[in-house]
Amino acid sequence: MNEKLAHVGRCFCGAVEVRVRGEPQAMGFCHCESCRHWSAGPVNAFSLWRPQDFELLQGAEHLGCYAGTPGSRRHWCTRCGGHLFTEHPQAGLVDVYAALLPSLEFRPSVHVHYQERVLAIADGLPKFRDLPAPMGGSGRLLDESA
Repeated sequence: MNEKLAHVGRCFCGAVEVRVRGEPQAMGFCHCESCRHWSAGPVNAFSLWRPQDFELLQGAEHLGCYAGTPGSRRHWCTRCGGHLFTEHPQAGLVDVYAALLPSLEFRPSVHVHYQERVLAIADGLPKFRDLPAPMGGSGRLLDESA
């Protein structure tokens, strides 16, 4: 794979390092309560990758895991507490938090779980009530001005 398409991210202390290659399957914003609580913010900026495009480079011994929802396994650094990525095995995707990848040009294309929003964002992007139909959601769009 072309090395210039690789992006490396590290936790806050640098003990855990990950790499993604190629292009993400999707980038956007998640407004679900679970992501908001995990990220300690009003919205989570995600970048979704195929598992074969994701690699843990170092720090496996410092990786904690929490399966807080049925379809996800959230990982963090046990040294600094920095949140790193979430595996979504049912969807066949890994969410590497966009802010973790400084060389990735974040180009969001969608908002998901917008019915759970606590912060309205009028940016013209599609706002899915839950998830797009191909990802197992209703595919129902919400008006961003509502």
